[in-house]
Amino acid sequence: MFIGHTALALAAKRRSPEISLGWLVAAAYALDLIWPVLLLLGVEQVTFGSATGGFDQLTFISYPWSHSLLMSLVWGGLVFGFARWRGVSALSSLILGALVVSHWVLDYVSHAPDMPLWPGDSPHVGLSLWSSILLTFVVEGGLFIAGIWLYVTATKAKDRIGSIGLWTFLVLQAVLWATTPIFPPPTSVTALAWSALIAEWVLIAWAWWADRHRAVG
Repeated sequence: MFIGHTALALAAKRRSPEISLGWLVAAAYALDLIWPVLLLLGVEQVTFGSATGGFDQLTFISYPWSHSLLMSLVWGGLVFGFARWRGVSALSSLILGALVVSHWVLDYVSHAPDMPLWPGDSPHVGLSLWSSILLTFVVEGGLFIAGIWLYVTATKAKDRIGSIGLWTFLVLQAVLWATTPIFPPPTSVTALAWSALIAEWVLIAWAWWADRHRAVG
């Protein structure tokens, strides 16, 4: 999924009000932050062309170290441990770790059966939500709307940035997501990896910036 990950980060703010939305978004997208780096290193592989014939435009050939169930648990455990080491409460640390693992769960729902359970000789699973553009809009769009509602009813803008910054962040993500089936991906794997990495970190910084201008309650 795409904005489905943001939806869970937005919802998590209600239970972890002391954690910046930027960190929550980073945790929810953690596997996709690791994946472009491994693409650039040649450790994982992707090719162009839809594996589902629907919403996505990529076929994920191999990504066991970023997107297997076992490694998502490992990455989530590392995030939990790092957060605890930095003095984050046990509950919020657990939520950050759970957001990392939730990425695999949502991708399992949306991807073709290309999601490995562990690195190596593993079964590959996936429910192929992306094979239907209509269902993708209904399911993932519904998650996004629910996440937005949970966030905006748990926080309030302290100034104009808290309002405009948040809504431009949300609208931009929605537009990028909704136009995925229309616009072609970058022309090379290297360009894909760099564009994904830069876009994700810009969105994380944007979420952090907007959240700084909002108060819980």
